[in-house]
Amino acid sequence: MLNQEPLRRFLYNLCGGDAVLGDDIAQEAFIKAYLNLSSFSGKSKFSTWLFRIAYNCFCDNKRASKKYASSELNENIVSDNESADSRYKNQELYMAMSKLNQKERSAVLLFYMEDKSLKEISVITGMPENTVKSHLSRARGNLSNHLKSIGYER
Repeated sequence: MLNQEPLRRFLYNLCGGDAVLGDDIAQEAFIKAYLNLSSFSGKSKFSTWLFRIAYNCFCDNKRASKKYASSELNENIVSDNESADSRYKNQELYMAMSKLNQKERSAVLLFYMEDKSLKEISVITGMPENTVKSHLSRARGNLSNHLKSIGYER
């Protein structure tokens, strides 16, 4: 499926690197999308509709488990294909990402990793576009401040 890899990557990162949880939520989202395919109206891209379902599944799971509070996120959000040097260099960035609140982290992941537009992010998260802009701006500032405070350099 065309949207499978980006959706799983988004959920993997949103779940703090917990691949099993990300895959479980992705599977739930795909099932819900399949069962509700007739409700897809075409007012947005199919991928936007699917990401919205997945984001809602993530939020439902988070509410149900309360397991993934910001302070508990796994700090190693890296793929198996990355080298040890790359993992080390990016560790501080991933730690900084884990300190963002859920809305900021979601906006950053969708905008920078999944190349979603502000409008698409608004549809996926259910936030107005100006709120998405605010979360992105706040997230960039928070990431920058955290990385500066620990002396991180690119």
